[in-house]
Amino acid sequence: MTRTDGPLLDNRPPGAGQRFDALAALFDPTTFRHIERFGIGSGWRCWEVGAAGMSVVSWLAKRVGPTGRVFATDLDTSWAPLAVRPPIQLRVHDVGVDEPPAEGFDLVHARLVLAHVPDRERALHTMIRALRPGGRLLVEDADPTLQPLACPDERGPEQQLANRMRHAMRDALAERGAELSYGRRLPRLLREAGLRQVEADAYFPLTSPACGALESATVGQVRDQLVTAGLATDQDIDRHLANVAAGGMDLATPPLISAWGRKV
Repeated sequence: MTRTDGPLLDNRPPGAGQRFDALAALFDPTTFRHIERFGIGSGWRCWEVGAAGMSVVSWLAKRVGPTGRVFATDLDTSWAPLAVRPPIQLRVHDVGVDEPPAEGFDLVHARLVLAHVPDRERALHTMIRALRPGGRLLVEDADPTLQPLACPDERGPEQQLANRMRHAMRDALAERGAELSYGRRLPRLLREAGLRQVEADAYFPLTSPACGALESATVGQVRDQLVTAGLATDQDIDRHLANVAAGGMDLATPPLISAWGRKV
């Protein structure tokens, strides 16, 4: 499918703030663990693609110090604080269309970005081209088709409704051009693009307060689109959000697949 009306999930505040916080709580430890293995340190030049929040950007800035650089790019940067100071440089940028903001990066990272970019192949090659020889690429994307359920333990009507809502979300994402099985392809795509020492793993949170917060924030942001498309009713959404708020369901996320490699 071809995306015709922009991303389903809007990164503009205030609606995106709760989603950013939940994603950071769920996935920042995994992202940071991988980057720390690369040996990030003072003076590194990093490019955070589709930054969508400051948690990863701020963490990178602390690691690279005043002699490093962190380029944070996104289609919309209205989520960022008004004052962004060095070593952070913030730019509006479309990774599937634009040239990289610079070259010679030690690290390029994108999380939950490329599956939603119409020209994913160009975006991936742009990111690799921006690396210095020996630089590291880390790409992380969810794979909702590997684990399609909001509640893998579907034991009652609340869980059944949650799974119907998750199915509606997948349909809406696919309609906007997202490639829902992109995550599993990442290791092969990195090898085919010429990277070496390619590895990958997956993180799959089954239940946590952040899973509930992410579900509420995501469904709340896209409820109008779901209703307009006939994928859910307002009554179903209200009931589902009330069930989530009650805290009695074990909500899961799709697996986050992390793949990384080194440029020759």
